[in-house]
Amino acid sequence: MYIIVAGGGKVGHYLTRALIDAGHEVLLLEKDRSRADYLSEDLGEVVTWGDACEVSTMKEVGMERADVVVAVTGDDEDNLVICQMAKRKFHVPRTIARVNNPKNEDIFEMLGIDATVSSTKIIFNLIEQQIETDEVIPLAPLQRGNIEIVEVDLGPKSPVVGKRINQVALPQDALIISIVRDGHAILPNIDVVFKEGDSVIALVNADQEAQLRAIFAESH
Repeated sequence: MYIIVAGGGKVGHYLTRALIDAGHEVLLLEKDRSRADYLSEDLGEVVTWGDACEVSTMKEVGMERADVVVAVTGDDEDNLVICQMAKRKFHVPRTIARVNNPKNEDIFEMLGIDATVSSTKIIFNLIEQQIETDEVIPLAPLQRGNIEIVEVDLGPKSPVVGKRINQVALPQDALIISIVRDGHAILPNIDVVFKEGDSVIALVNADQEAQLRAIFAESH
C-alpha cells in the first residue's frame, strides 16, 4: 500500500516510522527544509522536501497512485486543502485528516474527507468520562463518533439489577448487544435478568449516552 503523509511534525514523523515498520511504501512530505533534512537522517529517502498543498509537488510524488493520503500538519486549512486535492484531482481512494479544532470536523465531513482525527476531542472526551461517570465507558466511536460502543458495569445499587431486559426502557437509538457475566459473553434476549457484576455492552447514539447512563448507573 502506498501511503503519503503530509506534515513532518511529531505526528507525521512517528506515523511514518510506524508505517515503514509495518511494511508499507511511505512518502513523507515536509515543507520546511531544515525539518525535512532532520527527518531524512532518521527515516531516509522516504522524506521529501516540498509543500503538500502545491499541485506540482503532488504530481512529483505520484499522488495519483497513492492508496491513502494522511494530512497531519498543524494547520487545519492545509490539511483540508491537501485531502480535497488528493480526493478530487488525484482520485485517492482514502483521505485522513488531522483536525486541531474539533469545531472543524463537520466541515471536513461535509467536504468529503473520509476520516478525521482530533486529539483535542479525544482528550476532552477522556476528561469528560473521568468527571461524569465511573460506570459507563465508551469503547469505540462509530460513524464519525455519532454512534458509540459503550460498556456499563452494574453495581449493587444499579436500578436495573433484578430486572429483565424487556423491563428496561432504553433510549430510542440504543441497543444491548451483549452481557458479560462471570467472564462469559451472553447474547441478550427478553428473558435475561440483569445481575450485579454484569458488564453490559451496548450501542448508543452519542447524544443519548447520558440518558443511558442515567438508566444503568448506580444512584448515589
